Amino acid sequence: MASKYLTIYLNDHLAGSTGGVELIKRIAKQNEGNDLGRFAAGLRTELEEDRATLQEIMRELGAGEDRVKTAAGWAVEKAGRLKLNGELLGYSPLSPLVELEGLMLGIDGKRRMWVAFSETDEIAGTIGWERLQKLIARADRQRDAVEQHRLAAARSALTA
Repeated sequence: MASKYLTIYLNDHLAGSTGGVELIKRIAKQNEGNDLGRFAAGLRTELEEDRATLQEIMRELGAGEDRVKTAAGWAVEKAGRLKLNGELLGYSPLSPLVELEGLMLGIDGKRRMWVAFSETDEIAGTIGWERLQKLIARADRQRDAVEQHRLAAARSALTA
């Protein structure tokens, strides 16, 4: 069923999801023992589940995985660690803010994918409208929770 373009689109999102999982792992590790670290550890489980759901949907739609693109998503997250954050080596007060903003972009992208699928009858019929509505609601909850932590990170970083 999956067209060439649907397969590309799904693989782009799978690469982004791979990067998002790697990013949340980093946030959890760098903030272990504090509120953000505990939040990130819980969100990591959800993002891993969302990635597995996307892979399942890809199979349902007949879209193969592009391993190179998935590996690129992993590599882009690793390269993103090299950004300037005010410290020569390591984590700075700015790091959580920038990382949470990147995570928000990914969650918003994922939500927009689910919405696009819900607006495409052939795809929604295969995936299931109710399933898509649950995925959209989950992304909304994730985005709202990340936003609360992003604002806390902003208050901390921008006054450090």
